Amino acid sequence: MAQHNDLGNKGEQLAVDYLLERGYLIVEKNYRYQKAEIDIIAKKENLLVAVEVKTRSTNEFGNPQDFVNKKKIQLLVAAIDNYVLEKDLEVDIRFDIIAITKEKNEFNIQHLKDAFLYF
Repeated sequence: MAQHNDLGNKGEQLAVDYLLERGYLIVEKNYRYQKAEIDIIAKKENLLVAVEVKTRSTNEFGNPQDFVNKKKIQLLVAAIDNYVLEKDLEVDIRFDIIAITKEKNEFNIQHLKDAFLYF
């Protein structure tokens, strides 16, 4: 497996652990719909949270969250809409980004709640 895939998988696991420690229930990982993939779908109380995880080995080319563009947002919105319809859920939805940067042997985790409000 390519090194960037290893880093991405490590980042997703760190994000899952981070969310679990904060009381979220993980209901899906890597949910796919058409061309979209939601890295993590979590639940906290009556809130469904679609989480995009971005992991980078450096901030040299920008922060991880800077790599979520309008097209990606549109795909994620379509995917979570389909998920809600498929599961026949009545919940509020929030879109978060968990941005992870590797710094030496440590990982810096930043949780951006309601992240798409900033785009």
